[in-house]
Amino acid sequence: MSEAFPQSRMQPIYGVCHYWIRVAFDMFFRGEVVGLNQLPASGAFLIAANHASHLDPPMIGSQVPRQMSFFARKTLWSGPMASWWLDAVGTIPVDRDGGQDVGALKRVLRALASGRVMILFPEGTRSLDGHLQTAKPGIGFIVCKTQVPVVPARIFGSFEAFGKDMKLPRFGTPLTVVFGRPIPPSVYDDPSAGKERYQVASARIMAEIARLQPPPETVI
Repeated sequence: MSEAFPQSRMQPIYGVCHYWIRVAFDMFFRGEVVGLNQLPASGAFLIAANHASHLDPPMIGSQVPRQMSFFARKTLWSGPMASWWLDAVGTIPVDRDGGQDVGALKRVLRALASGRVMILFPEGTRSLDGHLQTAKPGIGFIVCKTQVPVVPARIFGSFEAFGKDMKLPRFGTPLTVVFGRPIPPSVYDDPSAGKERYQVASARIMAEIARLQPPPETVI
């Protein structure tokens, strides 16, 4: 699933940002992107990825040749320019400090129902040490409700490039993202799990992320 200028099919502001963010990553974080051919060419799907850095959402978003929707905490809508840009690129605000944000969940469900592509991080927050964390039930709830395919993705190097306690990114650190095969609902969803249904789905998705490995190094 690749083409020379996928930005031509995106909304103008999103397309411009997509292009320049991808250029920036190619210049400053030269890694590899593996498995883009795994992404569905049409219809709604959800990308589920590990989360170790603020670099993760733009890294994945700039590689996917379709316009996506993202989550961001409401506190980022802190000024007119930031609010304008976040709204312009279709970001969904979520109240991370107020418990379950029903309004945000409804927006996610509507976006997927309309055929959009979304990225979510099953761990819920950035890793403190770069290691994979236990998945939370939120993503399980969303995918079990929508029954969309889930593409697992794993980013390597983002913690080393811009971990949670770093004030500035470490440019030159290679970032690699690996996309896996789409997981159908029949694999991640177990309705017989009862109250644990959503946690089971989240755990199965996280297990698929953990199975992804970086490409072997090329020896010259």
